[in-house]
Amino acid sequence: MATIGLDSLYYAKITEDQNGVETYGTPKVLAKAMTAELSIELIEAILYADDGASEVIKEFKSGALSLGIDDIGSLVAQDLTGCKIDSNNVVVSRSEDGGSPVAVGFRAKKANGKYRYFWLYRVIFSVPATSLATKGDSITFSSPTIEGTVFRRNKLDGESKHPWKAEVTEGDNGVAASTITSWFTSVYEPDFTAVTPTITIATQPATLTEVTSGSISGSLSVVANSNTSNPVTYQWYENTIDSTTGGTIINGETSASFDIPTDLLADTYYYYCVLSSSGAENVTTTVATVVVS
Repeated sequence: MATIGLDSLYYAKITEDQNGVETYGTPKVLAKAMTAELSIELIEAILYADDGASEVIKEFKSGALSLGIDDIGSLVAQDLTGCKIDSNNVVVSRSEDGGSPVAVGFRAKKANGKYRYFWLYRVIFSVPATSLATKGDSITFSSPTIEGTVFRRNKLDGESKHPWKAEVTEGDNGVAASTITSWFTSVYEPDFTAVTPTITIATQPATLTEVTSGSISGSLSVVANSNTSNPVTYQWYENTIDSTTGGTIINGETSASFDIPTDLLADTYYYYCVLSSSGAENVTTTVATVVVS
């Protein structure tokens, strides 16, 4: 889906150990974003055999990032381009300066209102380009553009590979809410550990003991939590004994809430619910006793 907006432009400083392995600092606001363009260059190798291409290998080499921003502060410029702030708070750019690598994060709004989030793991910026013009008959805004080269990072991920970009779309299947809410609090670290889908019951259906025949009202309900985006399904059962086995399916009662039948006679009834979700083991509630007097 196409994007219609760009905001939340952040950077995180990088410190490296003696082997060049990166450690990321706390993300900081870079500037207000106007445009972002990312192009990549691949390394390609083709093995020819029997007068044709037998194998083709393509790997990421580097990328070019161009950011149009509203302005760049002196501290940000010092972090990104290696320029120096002197004792009079003047930003001085010198021929020997060179930018230190940083991680860059931002998000783009999609037409459906959701956001696509990005982290580029290792970017080295050059001195910002600035376009100035004298004031004419109309007002024209002049804003800086910063350009950087994107590299793969030295730090290996959980599969012993060198990532260069992380990207996630809000609301996609399997995307945890915590991944989105914490995206700009720290640089995202790839996680390849397998997640076993599970269902847990936060609230069990409550027993009802003060139900009067002829004027029955009320309902039983269950609150469940799941660690995946797959929906949780429900099936309520009725039993003749206080047990979660051997019950009879109540047709049509497949939601988290179950209305007690209004035609029950004076007696004791037992109900429970079985919860299921794709890939997860079924979970059964405790028995809810309904006493009709």
